[in-house]
Formats: sequence, structure tokens, C-alpha cells
Amino acid sequence: MAANFWTSSHQKQLLEQEDVDVVQPLDKDKGITLEDFKLIKMHMANYMLKLAQHVKVRQRVVATAVAYMRRVYTRKSMTEYDPHLVAPTCLYLASKAEESTVQARLLVYYLKKLYSDEKYRYDRYEIKDILEMEMKILEALNYYLVVFHPYRALSQLLHDAGLNDISMTQVTWGLVNDTYKMDLVLIHAPHLIALACIYIASVLRERDTTAWFEELRVDMHAVKNISMEILDFYENHRMITGDRIIAALSKLNLKP
Repeated sequence: MAANFWTSSHQKQLLEQEDVDVVQPLDKDKGITLEDFKLIKMHMANYMLKLAQHVKVRQRVVATAVAYMRRVYTRKSMTEYDPHLVAPTCLYLASKAEESTVQARLLVYYLKKLYSDEKYRYDRYEIKDILEMEMKILEALNYYLVVFHPYRALSQLLHDAGLNDISMTQVTWGLVNDTYKMDLVLIHAPHLIALACIYIASVLRERDTTAWFEELRVDMHAVKNISMEILDFYENHRMITGDRIIAALSKLNLKP
């Protein structure tokens, strides 16, 4: 793993929002809108978290897996790369990259156990399908597997600001976890995402961090913009229903 974000493949592959918000032609042909695209990716991120809780891997593995999934779909269509297979495969690949390996057979076991009754079933895939998709994902990622996350920067920044009490730690950690329901990891440096979460938490917990942020001499315009993206997500997330997600998935003709 690269030790420095600024010299890493992750930094070199940061994208602009307009490059991330691209629905591939094959998906467009099926009626997938940008809103559908974002909903499906959010749903898959939640699905990976649920699966990860059963196979018992660290949050960092989940975060890396979600980053892989989101990066794949900036280059490949959901029509060709079924999200129901990409998601567990990204979790499998991330577990190896983060040196917390999960056996493919364990993932398949829980796919069958957890999702056999769902309308759009996840349980039709076997070990060979995950191993085959792993090679496709590696190619889609150009074999760049290094992902830097906001968690390390968050801990250091909270300590530096004297805000590393339980309340602030819990709130900011939860905020960072929720950023993986968005595409922020593909667009912004991890320390800026961490700062945005601290900025939001300091308002929620009524902590005065104005002087501390000024001393940091960071791009507060970027921090505030990321903060607004997170808050907008929470506002819009309240209006998302299960039926809306199923409607989006059904456009991909994912068969029961």
C-alpha cells in the first residue's frame, strides 16, 4: 500500500462530479436515469455492509469495497456488470487488498442464506462466478487497488482539535460511514471529507471550531461544499422508498 495519499494511484484517479455522474449507454437504453444510477449504487453499498456484518470484516474493508464498486461503474455498465455480483465480488477483492481475507465460499453461503426470499434474488451466483467477476473488476480498476479513507485523518484531526471525546467521535465516524452512500470517495481527498464531517458535527454538537479551521488554512470552500452534499443527501434520503429502489433495479431486468 502506498503510504502517502498525494503520491498514490488513488489521488491520480480522483474524478470530477460530471465524470462520476455518467450513465453508460447500455444502461441508458434500458431507461436507467442518473437518479436510478445513484439509487442502485446506494442500495449496493447498504447491501455490502449487511453482507460484511455477517462475514465479520472491518469497516475499512467495506469502505474499500464500496470505492471499488463505485469506480467500476464510472467505466462499466450495470447491464454488463450485474450489481448483485459486482457487490460481493468487490467485498471479496477488498478483503484481500486490506489483508482481511474472506473466503468466496463464505460470501456465497450468506448470499444464499440472507437473500433467497427477495424479489430480485442475489443467491443464484456460485464461487466460480465471483472468481470470474474478480478478474473483470481487476481489469476495470486497471489493477489499482489502493484506496485511502477519511478514518485515519479523522482520528488525527479530532485529536488535534481537542474534539476526540465520545460524542464527537461517534457522530463524525457515523457521518464518514454515510459518505460511502455517495460518490465522495471518488471525487475528494480523504482529509477534506473528514474535515467536512467534523464541520457538520461541530454544528450539531454546538462546538466552536472557527478558530481551529482558520489555523488549518484548508480550502474551506471545498469543506463547506462537501458538507452541503452530505446534508443534501440526508434530506433526499428521507424520501427514498424501497419501491423506488426496486423500480430502478427492475429496469436492469434483474430476474428473480
